[in-house]
Amino acid sequence: MAPDDRTSPLSAVTLPPANGNSGHTPAKAAAAALVVGALGVVFGDIGTSPLYTLRESFTHGSGMTPTPRHVLGVLSILFWAVTLTVTIKYVTLIMRADNKGEGGVLALATLATQGLNGRGRNIRRAITLFAVIGLALFYGDAIITPAMTVMSAIEGLDSVAPGMSPYVVPMSLVVLVGLFILQSRGTADVGRLFGPVMLVWFLVLGVLGAWQVAKHPSVLLALNPIYGVNLIADRGWPIFLAFGSIVLAVTGAEALYADMGHFGRKPIRLAWLFIVLPGLMLNYFGQGALIIEDPKVVRQVFFELVPKDMVLGLVILSTLAAVIASQAVISGVFSLTRQAIQLGYLPRMEIQHTSETEIGQIYVPRVNWLLMAGIVALVVGFGSSDRLAGAYGLAVTGAMLVDAALAMAVAILVWKWKWPVAALVFGLLAIPDVAFFIANALKIPDGGWLPLLVAGLVFFTITTWRRGRALVGAELAESALPLSQFLDRMERAPDRVAGTAVFLTVDATSTPPAFLHNLKHNKILHERIIVMQVDTMDVPRVPEARRVEVERLGKGFYSVIARYGFMEQPDVPAALRACRPHGIAYDEMETSFFLGRETLVPASRSRLGRWRRDFFISLSHSASATKAFFRIPPNRAIELGNQIQV
Repeated sequence: MAPDDRTSPLSAVTLPPANGNSGHTPAKAAAAALVVGALGVVFGDIGTSPLYTLRESFTHGSGMTPTPRHVLGVLSILFWAVTLTVTIKYVTLIMRADNKGEGGVLALATLATQGLNGRGRNIRRAITLFAVIGLALFYGDAIITPAMTVMSAIEGLDSVAPGMSPYVVPMSLVVLVGLFILQSRGTADVGRLFGPVMLVWFLVLGVLGAWQVAKHPSVLLALNPIYGVNLIADRGWPIFLAFGSIVLAVTGAEALYADMGHFGRKPIRLAWLFIVLPGLMLNYFGQGALIIEDPKVVRQVFFELVPKDMVLGLVILSTLAAVIASQAVISGVFSLTRQAIQLGYLPRMEIQHTSETEIGQIYVPRVNWLLMAGIVALVVGFGSSDRLAGAYGLAVTGAMLVDAALAMAVAILVWKWKWPVAALVFGLLAIPDVAFFIANALKIPDGGWLPLLVAGLVFFTITTWRRGRALVGAELAESALPLSQFLDRMERAPDRVAGTAVFLTVDATSTPPAFLHNLKHNKILHERIIVMQVDTMDVPRVPEARRVEVERLGKGFYSVIARYGFMEQPDVPAALRACRPHGIAYDEMETSFFLGRETLVPASRSRLGRWRRDFFISLSHSASATKAFFRIPPNRAIELGNQIQV
């Protein structure tokens, strides 16, 4: 659907306040609503980290013991890691790098590329490579997060009734499968509950933590970084085993930037600084105080924060928070997949819009079921969040390093920082990321291979698709006839028939192969012919005023270039309707769409290599039909084949 950027007339009217006040109250209410909404979408992943972070830091082969010295050291490292990585690097610096209000690794790479102004071919390639790596790592993380959060929450039942462990996997599967089944219905109704539930969640986190901190205020000594430094000095290189678990406290930080376009920079910053950060830190320190008081509680320290008769309520709230965190990740996968398709990183897929008013609410069936199958396999295969923790973190820290590298490029190319300053600032901020990445690399034998495997498969898919499409494009361009040359040679016009023919092409200056095939076989032309090129721009959305560019070519021919942002869904009929001010009156019943359909056949000596060639051909066969992707009425579409060797 082509997004409608027009503003409702009511939204432009400011009514005078009934009580004679300045009218700031509605604005404040709207800002508060954005802050609460951000809680439900942006902070689900990082907000559920207290379920397992401190527990894993003292178990799962970390080499740490729940002694006061180690507890204070872990809390100190955790606090400063969150401060440097989330508060300073993401909230303060990287969130400044917005591409027309949008964030995420693809938006960041696009912004860096824009700063080149057409220069630096090798730098452009490096930026694209980083974007592909970041995208692949995102998918590697997305397949683990829902399984980890939901299982961690449901495992709290063991604190209510010992012996519930055998039921954790079946109950987790019910929750997760149900969540994926509901995706096709959209999240509009449920989404309204997400923010308030997460607000309650963070308030509960803060209250439970503050209760324990008040009983043991000495735990606040961990705010002094010297405790973390001393722990690192005492432990030496084995501290990396603990780093592999402490990093769980910052997983989800990339979502602050990736989801910036949904709520804006300010609401996310306010939510983080005044609600999320205090709630998380109080809870972590409260858990630390409880461990110091009774080291035996470390296995289920989060659920030990409340009396026994309140654990069930905390389990229910934790499960709701885990579902919300999973929903945020799934929605993020859908959104990033659409961006990747628009930018040519992935083949076309069916994209369903689940809301008539919210552009960002989409459903990608193929991705939904693939993701569900992978997560179900993880839950069954690993069986507990303890085992799954070994697979968690590597993809996240890799993605954070990619963000830091691309943000440094933006600082140099767009913000015009001196490169030594940019390298120093982002180099220092990347130190925790590097340490965490090394720590998680040590977990590869214990499950860390899993996100690398997923990321590797995604990387192979993206690079194969881009390389294959480049070869197909070069093959088509080599045999293309310039449209102006065809018109000059068209001395005697063939028989013309009433109506409009639209030919989609990747280059409006060349004669579309489908047009030549139609002319060769049918030997007629429509009275009006539109050669249409659909471009995806390196901005999230294109204003309606710049949607189409129309050129009259003479002899009944028109060239139309329709532009869409990488967050938008192309809609060819809507673009044609936008051509009315340029002299083209679109009538669906008088218009035929001629589409070229490439049939790929394997070449004996392919430049892709045998394996990649066969994989590319299978990807091309699985791509959604052109008419469906561009929203062309199926009863008005005619496909003409063209065989290409790859």
